[in-house]
Amino acid sequence: MESLNRMAIELVDEALEYAEELNIGGYDLENEATVLDFGLEFAGGIEAGLLLTEIQTAGMATPSHDLGELGGAPIPYVELSTDQPALSLLCSQKAGWELTTEDFEGLGSGPARALVAEESEFRRVGYTDAFDLTALAVETEQEPTEAAAEQVAELAEVETSSVFLLAYPTASHVGSITNAARTAELATFRLSELGYDPLDIVSATGRAPVAPVAGDEQTAIARTNDAIAYGGTAHLTVREDADIFESVPSTAAEGHGRPFGEIFDDLEWDFTEVPSDLFAPAKVTIDVIGGPTYVYGETDEQLLVESFDL
Repeated sequence: MESLNRMAIELVDEALEYAEELNIGGYDLENEATVLDFGLEFAGGIEAGLLLTEIQTAGMATPSHDLGELGGAPIPYVELSTDQPALSLLCSQKAGWELTTEDFEGLGSGPARALVAEESEFRRVGYTDAFDLTALAVETEQEPTEAAAEQVAELAEVETSSVFLLAYPTASHVGSITNAARTAELATFRLSELGYDPLDIVSATGRAPVAPVAGDEQTAIARTNDAIAYGGTAHLTVREDADIFESVPSTAAEGHGRPFGEIFDDLEWDFTEVPSDLFAPAKVTIDVIGGPTYVYGETDEQLLVESFDL
């Protein structure tokens, strides 16, 4: 199988080449790791968000952007499709790296995870990457530090000069776009967590509204999760029928129906206490090849209107 990191680095090179047009910035740290600023000091934008989504999925998924409507207001939506959901979504795009050092904290996603391959997804899929360059997208309010880059290099077993950290806050244009693009990933992950073989998921498509950029990280985190759990829709094509499909959408979760801001407040923003089944699209179609088609869940437009302050 082709290296996820090799394919992602080609797109990183594109981001560096067109940084000015994308409204992003790139610079080297003292230890020669490279940082690409997708929304900390630079504004970013639609194209930057879509390109970062491609990097997060190692170029194996296609994101697009259009204008929809929510509560009577024109609102942008992001859609993402892939014919390699196990690799592009579970082994690359999934946010699974808590990048924490004494001077930095962020949540990492992207193909660097596949060089470490310690998460359960990699055992299910049976994939481990090997490449001498790597990219990790990092959702953070801080500028990445040398220590953060060194942690990535050590765990990924590459030189520090081979590390590319793509940083952005949730409360940014890129943050809203890349989070909306996780709808298919969350549907795929949820089905896999229920025990379904991810290699039997043939294709995945997801669509969600792009949350208005919030003025602080907590509001942004709440809005971007609401966007998927109450406005996200997904379609999965699978090989085998199963009796677990109705549990895939967020509507199956016991805590469904409350905005994430309230849920996080009640749990004092301890994300580990949030029921994992809430992190899923609101509505899912699962199409079994040669078999039945199932549709479960429903969107909640009014909750989103309130969450987005429309």
